[in-house]
Amino acid sequence: MASPRVRKIADRIQVIVAEMLERRIKDPRLGFVTITDVRVTGDTQQATVFYTVFGDEAEVAGTAAALESAKGLIRSEVAKQLGMRHSPSIEFIRDALPENARHLDEVLAAARAADEEVAAQRASAQFAGETDPYKKPRDLDVADETEDEAGAEPGDDEPRSQDT
Repeated sequence: MASPRVRKIADRIQVIVAEMLERRIKDPRLGFVTITDVRVTGDTQQATVFYTVFGDEAEVAGTAAALESAKGLIRSEVAKQLGMRHSPSIEFIRDALPENARHLDEVLAAARAADEEVAAQRASAQFAGETDPYKKPRDLDVADETEDEAGAEPGDDEPRSQDT
């Protein structure tokens, strides 16, 4: 887990980069960009900026090229606003979060469809054997009842005693 100082630096870099992209960078290749996260190493020498782009693959590629060309200007502005002795080098990485979320939605939809198919099969299913497969306690025959009434079984000759 990052120290609170490093986390504050990362949050500040995220705000600075977002403001720079909104106000100062005027590259026409730059699309609709959202800065999703910034991660800074413990020694604050490297900053990784994660971003997402709204649009097709051509806009994504154009935005990546625009961010790469504006990296020096963004780094100098980050150094100026942070007032640190060493400015962290900045690396832009496209965030895979939207693709992962889309994939999870597809997997959940497939699971939901499979559940509905199983439920439909269950509604029309019938038992393979009897409806109640469990053994029932057997009914005592009339012959068994007469034996019990006639006398005790062998081995029951002695009366039971209670030891106290």
